[in-house]
Amino acid sequence: MGWRYIAQRVTTGDFLDWDVPFVATSAPKRELNGPGQMQGTIAPEYLRLLAKPDGLPVIGEWATALYAEYDGQIRWGGIVTKVSYAGQKMNITCSGYSAYPHGMPYVGPGIQSGIKIPQKWAYAGKDKNHDGYIDGSKPKRKMPPKPKDKISTRWDAYDVVRHIWAHLQSFHLGNLGITLDIHDSGYLLGASNGEDPWVMQWWESPDCGDKINEVLALANADYMESHRWDGATKEKILHRISLGTRRLGRVRNDLRFAQGENIIEIATPEGQGDDYANQVYVLGKGVGKKTARVRVLVDDKRLRRARNISFKGTSSLKTLKVYGETERSRHSEQITIPSIAIRQHPNAPLGSWTLGDRILIQVEVPWLGSLALWHRVMAEEIDPAAGTAILTLGRPGYTG
Repeated sequence: MGWRYIAQRVTTGDFLDWDVPFVATSAPKRELNGPGQMQGTIAPEYLRLLAKPDGLPVIGEWATALYAEYDGQIRWGGIVTKVSYAGQKMNITCSGYSAYPHGMPYVGPGIQSGIKIPQKWAYAGKDKNHDGYIDGSKPKRKMPPKPKDKISTRWDAYDVVRHIWAHLQSFHLGNLGITLDIHDSGYLLGASNGEDPWVMQWWESPDCGDKINEVLALANADYMESHRWDGATKEKILHRISLGTRRLGRVRNDLRFAQGENIIEIATPEGQGDDYANQVYVLGKGVGKKTARVRVLVDDKRLRRARNISFKGTSSLKTLKVYGETERSRHSEQITIPSIAIRQHPNAPLGSWTLGDRILIQVEVPWLGSLALWHRVMAEEIDPAAGTAILTLGRPGYTG
């Protein structure tokens, strides 16, 4: 069958066109922890795409979902987010459903996770001379111990992600039909002693997408978007966001990626250059001297290079240190191969990996010779028709 592009009204789920004459400029791109993208054109003008009974054109910004299907399987799905015109040509940019929360304000009830709740004390202010006794008591009575402050319920990071999505999809014309995994991340927001609460209040104009990214970064967790037919009848397309436990993917010792076998091209290997750092200072919550700060370093025999990283979501030194280790690794990796192009091969059939997998890349690099480096699959552009794929890579310490 090959590629087919299907248009759907994103707000109603009504199918608008089963074979849009869309020409992709590259294979649709899926991302780990991101919405991915698909770009292409339609030319010349097709009368059947001009308008539908609802008064909107078939292809309209924030009105149309476009799906790329190959041999009956949905390979990519997303929302048309930008349309431009050049003569008879329509240029189209689509972003995955997980782009929707970005730029959207949170206007729901506030969340206070792990906030300290002071308890009333009947004897407050009744020991003004600080002698340990109740003022005016006869005979003298010692001040009873002050009750401990209570700590509000601490939210799991994934509960916040689900809450934000439920909030967005509760509005008229806002329901995308997205379902999310129901398991917890195991990371509770806010400190157990109430000293580092996580708060989201509508009057602070929080961005829904930013808040999702924030809690996932705190939990050091992944997500991945996917779309599929509901069954053999293909009457409905289902949309899902998978949540890692907490990371998605695994080490793939069962796959082989080697130049001269299935790797047909590699992007220019990169060092860090000005981004290199072997010491990272992570700045958390707080103002002035009270700002939480940790230092993470490695002795790699190189000149000291330090970098400040802002991570204002927490004042927990433990959390800041974990984040700092990831950032330090990201800034001090010696060599990274940004991407590889591969062909269909028994060593790693197309689609045999998943986003987040750790794969060993075996390549020849001038000046460096033969290298075998572990990388993580951060994005993919699979073209089954051509029998090729482009994998965007990051080193395992870099989570994107």
